Amino acid sequence: MAKQDTVIKFQNASYMYYESKKVILDDVTFNIRRGNKITLMGQNGAGKSTIFKMIAGEIKPDEGKIHIDLGASIATSKQVMEPQFMDLNVREFFETAFAEKIYDIDRKIAAVLDTVNFKTPYEKLIKDFSGGQQARLLLAYALIQDPDILLLDEPTNNLDTEGINHLISFLMMYEKTVVVISHDADFLNLFTDGVIYLDVHTHKISQHVGDYFDVVEEIEALRTKENLKNARLQREIQKNKDQANVFAKKGGKLRLVAKKMREAAEEAEENMVEVRKEDKTIRDFRIPVQEGLGAVSLAIDHLSVMIDHEVKEKKVKLELRHGDHLQLKGPNGIGKTTLLERIAKNECSGITINPLIKIRYYRQDFSNLDFNKTCEEILLEAIETFEGDSLEQHMRSAASGFLFTRQLLNATVGSLSEGQKGLLAFCRLRLMKPGLIIFDEPTNHINFRHIPVIANAMKEYKGAMIVVSHVDEFVKQINIDEVLDLGV
Repeated sequence: MAKQDTVIKFQNASYMYYESKKVILDDVTFNIRRGNKITLMGQNGAGKSTIFKMIAGEIKPDEGKIHIDLGASIATSKQVMEPQFMDLNVREFFETAFAEKIYDIDRKIAAVLDTVNFKTPYEKLIKDFSGGQQARLLLAYALIQDPDILLLDEPTNNLDTEGINHLISFLMMYEKTVVVISHDADFLNLFTDGVIYLDVHTHKISQHVGDYFDVVEEIEALRTKENLKNARLQREIQKNKDQANVFAKKGGKLRLVAKKMREAAEEAEENMVEVRKEDKTIRDFRIPVQEGLGAVSLAIDHLSVMIDHEVKEKKVKLELRHGDHLQLKGPNGIGKTTLLERIAKNECSGITINPLIKIRYYRQDFSNLDFNKTCEEILLEAIETFEGDSLEQHMRSAASGFLFTRQLLNATVGSLSEGQKGLLAFCRLRLMKPGLIIFDEPTNHINFRHIPVIANAMKEYKGAMIVVSHVDEFVKQINIDEVLDLGV
């Protein structure tokens, strides 16, 4: 291909967060061709969103250069709605996408909302939309700018099945350059041309052609090959060292032979490759359960739903008993998250909750975590069940199972990636003793390797549970006893 077909190029780029001493990139070089649809892969916390910020020009590398095709416009569909937009209405929100006033803004909004299959009054405030609706607005916000380079950060999070299918159809027809961060393998395999893999351990990048599953196999094959090479070199090193020691003791000219053997051993050590470390998976865990609560955790008589932007009452007869797992279903915007929040606060008319029960809430936006506190502070405050070691040792033991190093424990919650916040929220539950857990989209942001472990912990939980999730394969793994579809 011609040189000008490269639209993004990283050249010997290095970057580190100096406050936390966390290295993201170490002398990285890669390029992306115009019109390609590329997946950016890596472990939770590897720095994928940081690379997006570097492409967008929000931050610069400490060393090396980043070249963006001259005149190419860039727009990012972010993971979560930023706080400064929450009090704006839809029209005001889209106006902020442009540096100058757009006189036909309503026409542009109508066109882009049609693209993401969403209808709404333009006067409605952003904070009044559900997480799934905000996800569509964030995508539309990027698209309305008609960028040459479209950056999508976890675009399927909070989207219902209809929304995901619509997004896939759009991306398959989209002719400009797209870079996607996502942990949804099935979604990625339908439209991407290749993968850029950021290794969380080496801080290097490798480029691969093929879909997600091809890349996983390729990386594993490389890891096996590197391990075999190192094993061979290690045997050679040991053999040379042993012989060098024997010849050195004999003296005379044999000392020169011993010296050459030591030099050969040193050369072999230099040739040993840094083996790719397989992405670590969190350890199996269990969530303790509050006992002595009686049979019924909550009973629903009626509740409110949102249909065509109007609140309507829905008659429901349902009892959630101790140990029951309930899935709450319905399209984006019908009121699932609002209902979960009211249940968590025990402020929902039509729902009677056992007054003794401890309710714990896994929020999809993690807003019930104090972003200014350290992870260590958050976890120490969460401890409700404790045996044996000191309180701190107990906390650190649990945290290590969720890949929280001493360095990460000292970091503030706000400095974590969204995936790491999710693991922190699960670690909190591991340290608590709830009687009812509410999960709102628990797979969002989470690396695919961790999903089976999390599913098993939820399946084995002996208390009552309410789950909202758009990932059908995940739901099948957690033993749902009852389904309440708000849309029926």
